[in-house]
Amino acid sequence: MLEYKKEEPGITELQDKTAELIGRMERLNLAEYVEMLRDPKRLLWTNFLAGAARGVGMAVGFTLLGAIIIYILQRLVLLNLPVLSDFIADIIRMVREQS
Repeated sequence: MLEYKKEEPGITELQDKTAELIGRMERLNLAEYVEMLRDPKRLLWTNFLAGAARGVGMAVGFTLLGAIIIYILQRLVLLNLPVLSDFIADIIRMVREQS
C-alpha cells in the first residue's frame, strides 16, 4: 500500500476537488433522480403531471395570444384601410360564427 505525506500538494488538491465534486452531486439530488428512475410508477406519474401542466399552459397561452390578435385586428378594421379592412372583417366574422 502506498503511503502519502500530508504535505504533498497534489493530495490536498485531489481531496479538495473530491469534496467539491461530492458537494455538487449532493446539490444535484442525483440519488433522488436514480431512485425515481428505479420506480416506474413514480416516473410515469411525474411525466404525466408534467405533460398535463404543459398542455394546460399551451392552451391558456394560445387562447390569450388569439384574443390579443383578434383585438388588434378589430382595431385595424376601425381604421378603415381599404383592402385590409374588408379582409380582416371577414376573418372576425368567421371567428364570431365559430364561437
